[in-house]
Amino acid sequence: MATMTTAAADVAAARPQQTSLWTRLAYGLGSGAIGVKDNGFSYFLLLFYSQVIGLDARLVGLALTVALVVDAFVDPMVGYWSDNVRSRFGRRHPFMYAAALPLAGLYFMLWNPPAGLSQPKLFAFLLGLAVSIRLCVSIYQVPSNALAAELTQDYDERSMLLSFRFFFQWAMGNAMSVLMFAVLFPLFVTAAIHNGQFNRESYRVYGLIASGMLFALVMVSALGTHSRIPHLKAPPAQRKLTVGKVFSEIFETLSNRSFVVLFIATALGTVAAGLAAPLAFYWLTYFWHFTARQSSLVIMGVFASAFIGSGLAPVVTRRLGKKRGAIVIGLIAFLGSPMPIVLRLTGILPDNGSPLIFWFIFFTNMFDVALIICFQILSYSMIADLVEQSEIKTGRRSEGVFAAATTFTEKVVNGVGLIMAGFLLNLAGIKTGADASHVTPAAVWRLGAIYVPTILTLWMAMVAVIGGYAITRDSHAANLRTLAGRESLGSDGQPLE
Repeated sequence: MATMTTAAADVAAARPQQTSLWTRLAYGLGSGAIGVKDNGFSYFLLLFYSQVIGLDARLVGLALTVALVVDAFVDPMVGYWSDNVRSRFGRRHPFMYAAALPLAGLYFMLWNPPAGLSQPKLFAFLLGLAVSIRLCVSIYQVPSNALAAELTQDYDERSMLLSFRFFFQWAMGNAMSVLMFAVLFPLFVTAAIHNGQFNRESYRVYGLIASGMLFALVMVSALGTHSRIPHLKAPPAQRKLTVGKVFSEIFETLSNRSFVVLFIATALGTVAAGLAAPLAFYWLTYFWHFTARQSSLVIMGVFASAFIGSGLAPVVTRRLGKKRGAIVIGLIAFLGSPMPIVLRLTGILPDNGSPLIFWFIFFTNMFDVALIICFQILSYSMIADLVEQSEIKTGRRSEGVFAAATTFTEKVVNGVGLIMAGFLLNLAGIKTGADASHVTPAAVWRLGAIYVPTILTLWMAMVAVIGGYAITRDSHAANLRTLAGRESLGSDGQPLE
């Protein structure tokens, strides 16, 4: 028994639980690449191709939707592949290195389409690049996300590691919006083009900067975590795999009860986010009547949100644990998010002309986004803790499958919230393209009155579902002890000498 205990201790010591500051920074910066890509696809691509290049907006939407669907179904395959690949660079890093240059090159091409293409050819160009870029992102993102569960097995350290991850994803994405609105769009205002948003040259420069950032961020993350490869989990023994076997193992891994809980919660949260995000502009413009400068300041506040949320998550993990912390933070964040709208609908807040309104919205939004970031970190850290429980049941390390299943869920249901947002605008009577002066107070009131109970229902259902998650700090520690005990045994089942 003493020999077995010593061997288990040696196994645990071989994998450092506390990550260095450099490892945290390198791993976190890698998610900045996802923030850069998501920002471009979410906020600028539709405007660029429809209003600047001249492709029918419906074709732009179709191309982006098809690319998203294709990408979603690729993720589980990439995850399974990265769980089982054998190379001298480990299981994850070959994918990360392979994606860097193609991703940067394709992203630059996306913002520099050839001139003079017909509508069908321009659609094919956009569709091909959108699919290719998303595939490159999956090849990088899924193995990179899977590293969180490998770089450390420590319950608290995983939240710390993911705090860096989410900070850089939010900060880098937000930085690209600031770059566009504060620097590039004003820079490319000309006598002929009075708004830089409609100057093709501003997007060409953006594409050059963004593609360079994508390459640098991916490589910094891959190189910065390269030294950890010897300490990561080894791939499984070589075996003959069939298509049926692959899908059988994926299904077995994802049948974990706690994962099913998080899967449902992620789906509900993604629908809610898809509803809330496109309406954010409507609240700033139509509900609060903010100027462009005031709206940009609210957006700038997200930088502070990233600092607060990423710093709060490790503290909540230590004090409350991940499940309880996610429920408490989630209730505060998601009940508080629509409260300014409720206060306006009930006449408690002063009129929009009051200076109090701007600062009230600025600070409530900043702190609410911070809590949402904290909630996201806790949720992803809970997913990382599923890996050891699943390994006990299946005998396989499946970090990649869990990481891929999460992104798959988000991508598949992403459009549902957007569709709901369109229905809400239609029910409220707010027409697309209408400026604030043509939207009646009654229509704005209806939008708020419909939105608040809808979004609260989705968010509260998500928080309630999380209550079914079963892994605690103690059960996670027990899982690690069980696995350490297994690793201390030889192939004959006897303790290692």
